[in-house]
Amino acid sequence: MILKSMRFNSIALAIFALVTALVLAGTNELTRERIADAERQAAQRALLEIIPLERHNNDLLMDVQPVPEQYWALLGLKKGGNIHIARDNGQPVAAIIPTVTGDGYSGDISMIIGINFDGTIAGVRVVDHHETPGLGDKVDLKKSDWILSFNGKSLTNPTADRWKVRKEGGDFDQFTGATITPRAVISQLVNALEYFNRDSERLLQVSAEHLAQEQQKASQ
Repeated sequence: MILKSMRFNSIALAIFALVTALVLAGTNELTRERIADAERQAAQRALLEIIPLERHNNDLLMDVQPVPEQYWALLGLKKGGNIHIARDNGQPVAAIIPTVTGDGYSGDISMIIGINFDGTIAGVRVVDHHETPGLGDKVDLKKSDWILSFNGKSLTNPTADRWKVRKEGGDFDQFTGATITPRAVISQLVNALEYFNRDSERLLQVSAEHLAQEQQKASQ
């Protein structure tokens, strides 16, 4: 009798453990999918803030090109990243480039910068930082519109010697009580513009090849 009871309890425990494992696995899978979907939506919103829908009609999340390894250091990337290409009816409009400065007051400041193919800035967004609340965190659009001051700027507008905070003779405002953070952002935006200046012809070539492939697929 005792043996039967022990056997029954063992089987019941095994079944319970199996059911629990299946439930946890199912929950984990559903959670993973939801998290991934939320991350995709957040990434898409950030991209669309820089290049809105009225400027392109392709999927920014899918239309990507890897950053060539020789430019990782210039862009502050340790493990590379993807460049998102915005197109209007197949024609390239702008590139959204990841870039990181390690010179922030409290560490790395990660950004994405949209650069039109004429070399002007379409927009900049800080996507991750650890700057001091009330001071350096003004790089975040939620805290200040300072980041919008770069829209329309390029390597020649202003000239190279004016890509500084006003305190140092440049064209861009600093924050009250915080100069290190804006200085770091400005310096890294120059690096991103320099990267684009060097690699834009290749990106245009890749875009042309992509368009040709898409047209070939559509005709088959």
